[in-house]
Amino acid sequence: MKKSVLIICTQNSARSQMAEAILRHLKSDEYDAFSAGTDPTFVHPGAIDTLKEAGIDTTRLRSKSALEYLGRDFDLVVTVCDRAKEKCPFFPGAKETEHSGFTDPADLMAQGLSQREAFAEVRDRIRRWIEDRF
Repeated sequence: MKKSVLIICTQNSARSQMAEAILRHLKSDEYDAFSAGTDPTFVHPGAIDTLKEAGIDTTRLRSKSALEYLGRDFDLVVTVCDRAKEKCPFFPGAKETEHSGFTDPADLMAQGLSQREAFAEVRDRIRRWIEDRF
């Protein structure tokens, strides 16, 4: 039986979307991956582009509120940004919760990386985390 994982960031626009897509891509036989945001907006085009560049399907990605998943049981709920960790709703049906923070691609762009470089850097960090964690 597959384990269910909910990955949460603030806007559900980049980090949690990339984590959902990468986990689905690498481990779909073992995990059902979902993502959501505490204040959802839209899936950032930079996230979509960098996932496609890595050969990862993006067709199912859409920005969702964490409230959509309240009342649902998950094996694991993970926050991937510090702000989401602070605002994350309580999931009483979660068997396990954890925080694994990743830098916002916007912060990397502010440090001088191009959008493509910033999103690729975060994508690759998330992929390594998924390979090690799952």
